[in-house]
Amino acid sequence: APFGMRVALLTGGMKAAARRTTLAAIRNDEADLVVGTHAILSEGVEFARLGLAVIDEQHRFGVRQRGMLAEKAANPHLLVMSATPIPRTLGLLIYGDLDISILDELPPGRTPVKTRCITGKKRRDLYHFLDQEIGRGRQVYLVCPAIEDTPDGGLNAVKSYYEDIAKALLPERRVGLMHGKLKPKEKAAVMEDFKAGRLDALVSTTVIEVGVDVPNASVMVIENAERYGLSALHQLRGRVGRGVAESWCFLVSDNQSENVQKRLKFLCSTTDGFAVAQYDLETRGPGDFFGSRQHGLPTLQIADLMNDTRTLHAAQAEAVAMLADDPLLEAPEHALLEQQVQQMFEKAGAMN
Repeated sequence: APFGMRVALLTGGMKAAARRTTLAAIRNDEADLVVGTHAILSEGVEFARLGLAVIDEQHRFGVRQRGMLAEKAANPHLLVMSATPIPRTLGLLIYGDLDISILDELPPGRTPVKTRCITGKKRRDLYHFLDQEIGRGRQVYLVCPAIEDTPDGGLNAVKSYYEDIAKALLPERRVGLMHGKLKPKEKAAVMEDFKAGRLDALVSTTVIEVGVDVPNASVMVIENAERYGLSALHQLRGRVGRGVAESWCFLVSDNQSENVQKRLKFLCSTTDGFAVAQYDLETRGPGDFFGSRQHGLPTLQIADLMNDTRTLHAAQAEAVAMLADDPLLEAPEHALLEQQVQQMFEKAGAMN
């Protein structure tokens, strides 16, 4: 608004009347800038003259969803952004139609986070440290992987953790509770209290993984750390170290698996998100790395995702040159390739 732009907001939780008014503004060229959630991708959202689409937190969108937004206009400019590092090889495959820019340095004023891996036996010492940090005027996060208790009791759940541990071990401190089942207004109120310093500690699920910026928070505690991929742990770790104070991330795990210990110790050894992503790819594979298969990501018959970056880059350059000369693959020498592409898309369509 200060720049004279007409701004519209579109979310899935809007009331019907407000939604109709917003959709009409977008359709009738009465909104210069539209800010929204996945709701922007839904049917019925028609842009008068969409020229630029910006997708933040791209790792939470599928490739098809990115395409759905681009299809709402005649070839708009497109910028996708993510703080979750993706290895160069996967980037070439997933974003083969885009130019990639990498920002691999901390913003000014940021402090590298110190990461430590501990067992549950050290929890009382940990909470003593948290109490000291709060005493210095800092705030802390405590993240659990579940909302409710699981039948086997193997996971820390935020509700019981909040009641039994946080309050017992931080009895004099103001502790808040955050999870995905809270109503939007409740979430906003808790987050506002934490940002404003009215809460000393926040017990939460991974809903605080992205989009949370509290420079005064200096400690991140992640319970059952073995349940997360390294990239998710790195993303959570990024919630602290956003100010000038020394910041810490504690990975709490009683899992004695050699592979688990190796993964967690690797995260303790580096703050380089791209090194973390590469290690995750090497040890877990691309399927686990993304949580679910990306639409349109082919299975490589020959190439090695870890070691063939140069070859994949050459293949991408050849594909771009070929499409520039023969975009519809109509040349006789491209007949077999065109047939293969058709089969791949038909198979993908059948699967979806």
